[in-house]
Amino acid sequence: MAGQFEASVDIDRPIEEVFAFLANGENDPKFSPRVLQMTKTTDGPTAVGTVYASTVKDAGMKTQREFRITEFQPPSRIRWAETSKNLITATEGGYDLQPSSGGKTRLRIFNHLEGHGLGKLIAGLALSAARKDADAFAHRIKAAVESS
Repeated sequence: MAGQFEASVDIDRPIEEVFAFLANGENDPKFSPRVLQMTKTTDGPTAVGTVYASTVKDAGMKTQREFRITEFQPPSRIRWAETSKNLITATEGGYDLQPSSGGKTRLRIFNHLEGHGLGKLIAGLALSAARKDADAFAHRIKAAVESS
């Protein structure tokens, strides 16, 4: 089973600040408790082709994940694809940002999850858990950006 979760939130920061924070994938552990470590493995500033490697803990198991930036349009759009081979992967994910009133930013985040091999059996559970946490996840991003 494959599927998508998404959430939106208004962040009390200008779009350029929100974009800069999210463009630095090494900030992910600040809002995603499952991400234990995130490291940029390519040189230069984040752009299309930049790769981030992470250690993630899901359901008590640590896995290594690798993501490649597939689209990068400051200050409004970032897309990524997981290139690692795990039971469940984020085949596509992204951030969409829009300025909103009062100097705030409207953020939409999404991830398309897909199971592979035995992961097809548990993908529905992972997707259900991700959907259930989606709003809280968006609010953790908001809190991290606003406190940075």
